Amino acid sequence: MVFLDILEIALLSLARNKMRSFLTMLGIIIGVGAVIAMMAVGNGAQKSIKDQIATLGTNVILIFPGSTNQAGVRTGMGSATTLTDEDLEAVRTQCPSVAYVTPSLRTGSQVVYQEQNWRSSIMGVTPEYFAIRNWTVSSGQYFTEADVRGATKVCVVGQTIVENLFKGADPVGQIIRIKKMPFKVVGVLSVKGQSAQGSDQDDIIIAPATTVQKKLMGQFFFGSFLASATSEETMNDAIQQITDVLRVRHKLQPWEENDFTVRSQTEIANAAASTSQVLTILLASIASISLIVGGIGIMNIMLVSVTERTKEIGIRMSVGATGRVILAQFLFEAIVLSLLGGGIGVLLGGLTSDLISRFAGWTTLVSPESVALSFLFSAAVGIFFGYYPARKAAQLNPIEALRYE
Repeated sequence: MVFLDILEIALLSLARNKMRSFLTMLGIIIGVGAVIAMMAVGNGAQKSIKDQIATLGTNVILIFPGSTNQAGVRTGMGSATTLTDEDLEAVRTQCPSVAYVTPSLRTGSQVVYQEQNWRSSIMGVTPEYFAIRNWTVSSGQYFTEADVRGATKVCVVGQTIVENLFKGADPVGQIIRIKKMPFKVVGVLSVKGQSAQGSDQDDIIIAPATTVQKKLMGQFFFGSFLASATSEETMNDAIQQITDVLRVRHKLQPWEENDFTVRSQTEIANAAASTSQVLTILLASIASISLIVGGIGIMNIMLVSVTERTKEIGIRMSVGATGRVILAQFLFEAIVLSLLGGGIGVLLGGLTSDLISRFAGWTTLVSPESVALSFLFSAAVGIFFGYYPARKAAQLNPIEALRYE
């Protein structure tokens, strides 16, 4: 009952000075709102990155050739021609943790259909590529292993190609020309959208690897391999197995460096998420400064309140109120100001996040964790900055307080 009485007295005291109470809460409101909004922007960025990386496929592993060394100058990853068809078959048959593996070649060319033309990327892969990337066709079908063995001039196209070349016509069964060679369109890929790097994944033509290798690029080696682990848990095992198989095939001694590079999608995702997380923490830290400023405002107003109500405190002590009760009353006032300000700030932060999403076009995500953290932090600010004024009020001498004018 004493607790409820103290709380009621604290609320009545705040209600007597509504404008001052609101202005005192304003710092907390702005601080909590800013923290919620900034964390929503950061969380939204992390979600966007994860969603974009997820479009790359399931448990993806990237295998690149190493670098060449010309007169002491190393030309960088991917410049060597160390990956062969035999390497691909060895990874496919000797790595139990690898579910799928495909060669990957990429070139660019002007693509022509009737009077329309469009410059696009052309990829050479095997049908396993579509399983690795979780990429379905919206119409038609994939090309087959028979097409790969026979280097058939067939292809599947992305939605961007459909929009810019076919202008509403059904692409399946049509003939397009790539580097003056006729290719039959056998399927249209479903929409993937932008990649994590911002490129258009749908602006692509995918053909059998042997066709691209021999007829479009005129080379005998593969640019890279793309593999998929059997599960997320076997990702590290798959990477180690690929590394061991390729080292044996390339006859590398234990002291020699790999002439290839193996990267996983997890590494890319973790690096991107780590960068985004640092940004989120930075934004939230900057916004938290306004919370501290708001807490200082509460302390200042509470000190003024103690001074104004010195005689009231003396009267209450003279009729039996203990120092603990006075301490609790003023501390409750500070906490109520913080919690009310925190509640309004949460609503303001949610509204601001929605406005940012609507008008700036950014992805925002208000997480329950950020709401709870901001609310608890505002309560902690009230306790921390409210304790000193409350303690000062509790330590007043009743006789001195009654004399105060």
